[in-house]
Amino acid sequence: MPFNINPTYMIYLFSAIGAVLLAEAVYMVLHSSKSYRASVNRRLRTLGEQSDRESVLIQLRRERGLTEGGDFAMPAEALNRLILRSGVTLGIAPLAILAAGMAGGAALTLLALRGDLLEALLGAAVAGLLLPYMILRFLQARRLKTFATQFPDAIDIVVRSLKAGHPVPVAIGMVAREMPDPAGSEFGIAADEITYGSDLETAMRNLAFRVGQEDLPLFVTAVAIQTSTGGNLREILENLSGIIRQRIKMRRKVTALSAEGRFSALFLSGLPLLLFGAIQAIAPDFYGEVWEERLTHIVLGATAAWMIGGNIIMHKMISFRI
Repeated sequence: MPFNINPTYMIYLFSAIGAVLLAEAVYMVLHSSKSYRASVNRRLRTLGEQSDRESVLIQLRRERGLTEGGDFAMPAEALNRLILRSGVTLGIAPLAILAAGMAGGAALTLLALRGDLLEALLGAAVAGLLLPYMILRFLQARRLKTFATQFPDAIDIVVRSLKAGHPVPVAIGMVAREMPDPAGSEFGIAADEITYGSDLETAMRNLAFRVGQEDLPLFVTAVAIQTSTGGNLREILENLSGIIRQRIKMRRKVTALSAEGRFSALFLSGLPLLLFGAIQAIAPDFYGEVWEERLTHIVLGATAAWMIGGNIIMHKMISFRI
């Protein structure tokens, strides 16, 4: 029997293939432009919008919770430092409004669903205070990890610039132009501070204070010693870059070796919650008879505290400082 193909189906097939190829082409174009835009740090984007570098410096400081002179804008230094090092660029006032909105929304929702004022106040405290704090801590940890990964490359750019005969401030400006965030903007702020009156050592110490990464003081000390007493800064920075890369390599090895412990902690913490959810879905009345008992609340609270304590212990066992 001859194999007959309906021409209509062939048209449908090639139309579908053409649509897929067109979608892939559009995706590749958008992905390439997005990657290019992502490689430009926020300071350069802001400079593209306004050419006054001093205004850009003031704007970047205010976005990070600092005054025009670079001091804390809030009396609560610990909270201000957390906002600064988290990299959030909303500013203090919008963050406060956002936290207040989250607290009010949680309070109204719980009050409408549960009708208990105490639970509504507790939910407002969690949504307006604890949740923003945890988010800021997460953003700070992620930003520090990203900066630690970028820092050896930034040092290499400084070393290459010094080999070309440029002074240290020009080398710092090269990092600001070549590196993405967070390293690009942070070194750019330091370069602008040097441009508008700060000495090199002060700008570097401000950089270390804003970022809070543990390897930065070594870089600041090397630059300060070279500024005051002289020396071969290029060779020192080359050695420092190698040491930092070895530390990153060792941290990754530790992370790989501790993966089993982290998975065990996650599994042991999530399994009771999954079982509870499954029982509630299969037999909703299983806990119904004892759910309102005071003893049930006490046992559940003690169980939650026991699980949290176990997670803290396991976290200490698999966390190593290198």
